[in-house]
Amino acid sequence: MQNMDPDEKTTSRDRMNGKVIIVSGAGSIGEGWGNGKAAAYVYAKEGGKVLCVDNRLDAAEETVKLIKIAGGEASALQCDVTDEKSVIEMAETCIDRYNKIDVLHNNVGGQGTGRALETITVNDWNSTFSRNITSAMLTCREVAPHMQKSAGGAIINIASIAGIRHLNVPTAVYSATKGAMIEFTRNIALQLAPRGIRANCVLPGYIDTPFIKRLVKGKPAYEYKGFNSSEAYRSARNALIPTKRMGTGFDIAYASLFLASDEARHITATELVVDGGVTQTCPGV
Repeated sequence: MQNMDPDEKTTSRDRMNGKVIIVSGAGSIGEGWGNGKAAAYVYAKEGGKVLCVDNRLDAAEETVKLIKIAGGEASALQCDVTDEKSVIEMAETCIDRYNKIDVLHNNVGGQGTGRALETITVNDWNSTFSRNITSAMLTCREVAPHMQKSAGGAIINIASIAGIRHLNVPTAVYSATKGAMIEFTRNIALQLAPRGIRANCVLPGYIDTPFIKRLVKGKPAYEYKGFNSSEAYRSARNALIPTKRMGTGFDIAYASLFLASDEARHITATELVVDGGVTQTCPGV
């Protein structure tokens, strides 16, 4: 049976033709396809002009390179989206380069060190909230007026299933930020609806990205989970999921594409769970 999972070779239908998209967190932390990198690639492949924003310019430029090889249009911008002044400059740069903003895709986020309650520090709490939710507030607040000038737009905020359920491991701070992202998005969606701007969340489940292999304090992240290799960690995660595979960055990208497209023009203030069914499961005894 032919594998029909979405990937970089999926046929384009030009659903972003004529649209300008900002993707924050458009780079990847390592080799392979992270969620933001895949989203930027898909938006461009579907005919959009993409401003690839990342705190690491080289990572954004790598995404732009892949987009251009595929025949798409994109440019890179280094930006710390937790910094108000930098976000203002980001929006201005997009207008200068492409004259408008139609879609904002917020992918910046990550787990901090505060997982179990006794490990939470105020510094970690504040920095994780800044990275995961303050960044989205700043970009949405700055971009919305530009969208309104061009007759509307779409905001896609990447949350997580950790915002709606426990994952059987402590993720206190991360889960708090992702729950906040969901409620923030619902709230601004209703505020922006009369202006022709839609806002929705995508909630990834377990996704196979370069994040699995990242180093945390000099040690591979999977070792903190009790595994000896990324392959063992990947297999354990796959086994949890009813479809028996983790998602990929392209699963998240194509869900986001739908919500950003005109096909979803009557959808706002809601969440799209992309998790292979794992949210509907519960641990055995």
